Amino acid sequence: MKGFKNSILGIAAALTLAASVAAAAPVQAQTQRANFEQMSKKVRQELVTLPYFGVFDNLAYKIDGGTVTLYGQVVRPSTRKDAERSVARISGVERVVNNIEVLPLSSFDDQIRYRTFRELQRTGSLFYAMRGVNPSIHIIVNRGHVTLEGVVSNEGDRRLANIAARSVPGVFSVTNNLRTERGGKY
Repeated sequence: MKGFKNSILGIAAALTLAASVAAAAPVQAQTQRANFEQMSKKVRQELVTLPYFGVFDNLAYKIDGGTVTLYGQVVRPSTRKDAERSVARISGVERVVNNIEVLPLSSFDDQIRYRTFRELQRTGSLFYAMRGVNPSIHIIVNRGHVTLEGVVSNEGDRRLANIAARSVPGVFSVTNNLRTERGGKY
């Protein structure tokens, strides 16, 4: 009888422990998700407020636990270094992997950058995407090849940006990575 009571108590204790672990799992998952979102906001804030980050730079990141991997292309080497330093200071970031590419110096590419910027500004419905300190369209030019990164309001504006960039003299090719506000990538 005593052995039977001990078995019942053991089973009850195991069930109680399992129930508490099962109840704690969603709470832990929610906490991890909240921490991830908070870190993601901080990383984004640090990147978009870099002193020399502009329309001709593209920065992206991936967070995996305490490791932040930086991607993209920048015109200035100092922007690459500043991005790494500013992200490394964020609490919770243990390691920064910097895969940001510094674009080669080229007066030819500089001319294409400015011409593409002006062409996108002149395109009536895209004016909103080219305003402000951090416009929603970023223009990356590497050896005459243009890549459009960022977000526009709708598919029509995405296509207009592509047409405008292709009309710039000296452009060899255009890669349109623009996304629409609804989150879709066409």
